[in-house]
Amino acid sequence: MPTYTLHVPEDDDPAAPEALDRAKLVADRFVWPAFWFSALWFFWHRLWLAGLLVLVAEVAVWGIGFALGLAPVAGFAIAVLLSLLIGFEASSLRRWTYERSGRPVRDVVTAADAGAAEVKLVARWAAGRGPDFPLAPVAAAVAPRAPASPVVGLFPEAEARR
Repeated sequence: MPTYTLHVPEDDDPAAPEALDRAKLVADRFVWPAFWFSALWFFWHRLWLAGLLVLVAEVAVWGIGFALGLAPVAGFAIAVLLSLLIGFEASSLRRWTYERSGRPVRDVVTAADAGAAEVKLVARWAAGRGPDFPLAPVAAAVAPRAPASPVVGLFPEAEARR
C-alpha cells in the first residue's frame, strides 16, 4: 500500500475545514506519467523549478551522449534509465516543491488509493487528532564525545613503548 503525504499551507489553521480543501495529497510511488512525459509532467503540475531541472538534466545527458558519439542503443538505454529515475523521484520532487512554496508535510497516511487516504485524513483531522507525528522537528540527542586520545588504532600500548 502506498503512503500519502498531506501538504497544507503554513498560514492555514489545520482545524479549519477550508484548510483541507486547499491541501495537496502526494502518493509515494512510481509515477508512470512522469516516466513517459518527464518534464512535461512537472510543468503540467506547475512544478516549474523541478521541471526545469529535469529538462536541463535530459538535455545534458543527450548532449553528452552526442558529444561522446554513443551508439543509438546506448543512448536509448541511458534515456530509459534517466526516465526510470525521474519516475521514481517525481513524488519526492513534488513534495520538495510544496515544501519550498510554504506547504510543509502536515500528515502521513497509508491507504490503498487516494480516495481512501482522503477519507482517513479527513476523519483524523475532523476528530481533532491531527497528525500522528510532531509538526516541529525534534532535535536529536547528541552523544557526548570521548576525550581525544593521541593514539589512533587498536593497539594503544605500542605507542607507549617508544
